[in-house]
Amino acid sequence: MKNILFDFISKYVSLTEDEKNVIVSLDIFRSVKKGTTLLKEGQKSKDSYFVLKGCIRTYYVVDSEEKTTAFYTEMEALTPPCVISKTPSEYYISCIEDSILTVSNSDMEAEINSKFPKFETVCRILSEELLAKQRMDFDEFKTSSPEQRYLNLLHKRPDLIQRVPQHQLASYLGIKPQSLSRLRARILEKSKA
Repeated sequence: MKNILFDFISKYVSLTEDEKNVIVSLDIFRSVKKGTTLLKEGQKSKDSYFVLKGCIRTYYVVDSEEKTTAFYTEMEALTPPCVISKTPSEYYISCIEDSILTVSNSDMEAEINSKFPKFETVCRILSEELLAKQRMDFDEFKTSSPEQRYLNLLHKRPDLIQRVPQHQLASYLGIKPQSLSRLRARILEKSKA
């Protein structure tokens, strides 16, 4: 587990053995079972997540219906907005698969950053990359049809098609599961023509 994380970090900065030992000593690695809810609406949290293996999703419950907003898979980080705003969460986070995560909190991160300033650099770069990606994803979602959204998902994140239950995928695309079935059939027909 730790080597996966160290390999990822090494894309941004090199780590000394002391720095690696400090990370290991933090006891941040968690194995989490499929179906586990990491955060519920209304809860406060200081925890940030980094997916080493598995898939987690964020979703709201609106009129008793789940509305999926994002999926996070290997080498993706998630800091819920409630951690930064120090307010109760407005959404849920749950595991779609058995997952291996790193779980850290702001106190831990502040301590590491003060001891090893290069971690602050890594966090800043990751935050900037994540913000840019989310902005592009949001813009793309707002300006595309459900069919374009599905085709974009097939192109950019094909693994989700196999990993995520269809009703959650449909919710993420902003359509009903029946519409997703029809859309997939239509795309299949077009590809045969």
